[in-house]
Amino acid sequence: MSDVTSELAGDQLTLDEYFADFDKQFWSTEGRNCWKVERRQTFVEQGSTSYDAFIRGDWPRALELLDERRPNIQEYYSRAASHGIRIYRVRVVEEPISAYLIWQLNSLRQRSELGENTRIIDPDKVAGLERRVELPEIIGLGQDVVYQVIYGSDGAAQRAVRSTDRTNVEHWWKIFTDLYEGGEDMAAFFDRSVAGLRPLNAR
Repeated sequence: MSDVTSELAGDQLTLDEYFADFDKQFWSTEGRNCWKVERRQTFVEQGSTSYDAFIRGDWPRALELLDERRPNIQEYYSRAASHGIRIYRVRVVEEPISAYLIWQLNSLRQRSELGENTRIIDPDKVAGLERRVELPEIIGLGQDVVYQVIYGSDGAAQRAVRSTDRTNVEHWWKIFTDLYEGGEDMAAFFDRSVAGLRPLNAR
């Protein structure tokens, strides 16, 4: 795999434009898979009450809120399945696992139980891609469109870039599929490395 650059070449989008475009594209075509590569070890999750509880240090409540959202998440994946859409994710996890990732991996474990296909890889699997910059956060829909979400230093999303260029899309599709094939099943990784962990700020 060739190394990557810091930013995708394509159309610049505000976050609102990205959310609207992605939602339209996601539901517009039957049977088109959605796939995602996540590399950063810390994000700011805007609009998540469970994340807010985690940030406050209320770990029991953070887990309760994840459980309370289960019916909504199940409905989303059931709707996607009815459109023939399967959702895949590759998640890079560094050791020791960051506080944020302890929270997110509990969220991803739930998603994997409800229909998402998630695999975990360690940083060694992406080292060959990162000779110049860290692997960006990429999400694609089939082999038709790919997005890069741009984050600030604090991990908050700022804007996005969209590309429908065939070369760009196929490049990232190849990276995703290679990483996914070499990944570990989410449930197996969680049971081995995450179950029982609590963020240091948890009470």
